[in-house]
Amino acid sequence: MNIGFAMCGSFCTYDQVFPAMQALAEKHTLIPIFSDCSYTTDSRFGAHSEHIQKAEEICGSSVLHTIGQVEPIGPKKMLDALVIAPCTGNTLAKLAHSIADGPVTMAAKSHLRNGRPVIVAISTNDALAGAAENIGKLLGRKHYYFVPFGQDNPEKKPTSIVADFTKIPGTVEAALSGVQIQPILV
Repeated sequence: MNIGFAMCGSFCTYDQVFPAMQALAEKHTLIPIFSDCSYTTDSRFGAHSEHIQKAEEICGSSVLHTIGQVEPIGPKKMLDALVIAPCTGNTLAKLAHSIADGPVTMAAKSHLRNGRPVIVAISTNDALAGAAENIGKLLGRKHYYFVPFGQDNPEKKPTSIVADFTKIPGTVEAALSGVQIQPILV
């Protein structure tokens, strides 16, 4: 299978996301895709150049990071599935409202034209606040599948949700069969 693996800017989760990317790469061909933020931002969790290098090493191909690079995904039927991990609240809102103004959201829009699965692995501090509405919109939308998620630190961040990134491979396999992995809330 050819799987797009799109990364957004929740840098604190990258140490959990890269092992899931590696697990998928052992069975599938991966095409790495970075949001504008992921491709250009250094953070306390690492330099953008380190993240790009790691993704390219795991996937064996260059990171796609522009709208022009990802737009052909749909017309050329390049992917069997698209994973967005981590999917930030910003990206989640854009997906819920069909906004395609960056590489990750354009990849999703282009890929969805073929009726193939988009797997969303949420990581956002406002999932149980402002982003809750957007989660609800995507949960009811055809071709979107969620990696199981739960509160990551309810005492200090009561509205924060993070996917269980170890469940990405299983969620992808289920989604390729048209099934939402359960339970979705962990």
